[in-house]
Amino acid sequence: MPTSLKPEVRDALDNFVSIDDAGRKNKISSKGSLALVVELTRAFKGRNLPLNWKDFVTPGGGQVSCASGQFIKKILAEHGINQLLSKEGGRTSRGSLHIMKSYVALINKLGDVDLDAVEEYWVERVRKFLAGKPFKLSSDRSRSVANSVDDLFEQAAKRQRENPGMQYAGSVLQHLVAAKLELIMPGIEIHGAAEADDQTGREGDFIIEDTAIHCTTAPAQALIDKCAANVGHGLTPIIITISSRTQTAKNLLDDAGIGDRAEVWDLQQFLSTNVYEHGLFTSSSRRLFLGKLVVEYNGIVDKYETDPSLKIEYDSGKKE
Repeated sequence: MPTSLKPEVRDALDNFVSIDDAGRKNKISSKGSLALVVELTRAFKGRNLPLNWKDFVTPGGGQVSCASGQFIKKILAEHGINQLLSKEGGRTSRGSLHIMKSYVALINKLGDVDLDAVEEYWVERVRKFLAGKPFKLSSDRSRSVANSVDDLFEQAAKRQRENPGMQYAGSVLQHLVAAKLELIMPGIEIHGAAEADDQTGREGDFIIEDTAIHCTTAPAQALIDKCAANVGHGLTPIIITISSRTQTAKNLLDDAGIGDRAEVWDLQQFLSTNVYEHGLFTSSSRRLFLGKLVVEYNGIVDKYETDPSLKIEYDSGKKE
């Protein structure tokens, strides 16, 4: 296991992220530049100091020799990251030769540094970079609203698979529901997606009058038990889930004997119906309302979540 970085080494790396040893800007913040410093750190291992920057240049002199899409993919996979960072691994990134020379100079200056720990430092920055990328939602005349929402959830599900233990899809679903509810009835009580109902004493994700709304991407028995409790307390439970899981929820409710006392709604239709109604069934007004929904959603993420990657970048697709 790599040791933790010494404070002075971390400070030097933090400084290098934005400014090189000569006082010029580095901007180690793009996918190409991050891939490059990870690859260089791995390439430095096993070599004696001082390093010679000429050892890391291709024969033609125009590119960094150790940079490639396969190399960065291999390194990140060793750290449990399976997301694609850079197809070229920083090989063709603008300024890669300058970054390489500056980084060689920095490592030479630091001397006998733990390169395993340095590699961990850069990999952690890669994790933050990948996590910070927002989901994308587009709307144009060639796609239905439901189809656009489907694509959004495919992105969330993919990111969830790549980051085991994170609940991206469920958080997106809950906050989209919250955004829609907030637009039609401002002032509803909203919570962070990670706040469990049983920890807060709530009967559902949203309680509106005599209705308990539950948001989930994976209906299971624990949720059905909550719905049964809702019915016992005089509430009408509504399960909002993704389209592919609506039948699962209905079957579970029927098995529990409360299928006729609860509702199951498809999120895609739940959102698209509202978008069409408020958009007065015209494409321009529909795009405008969908944009308002995203703004409301992003505001909820800002207020109740600490992970900015849950945000949505909206492309209104104005081309007719």
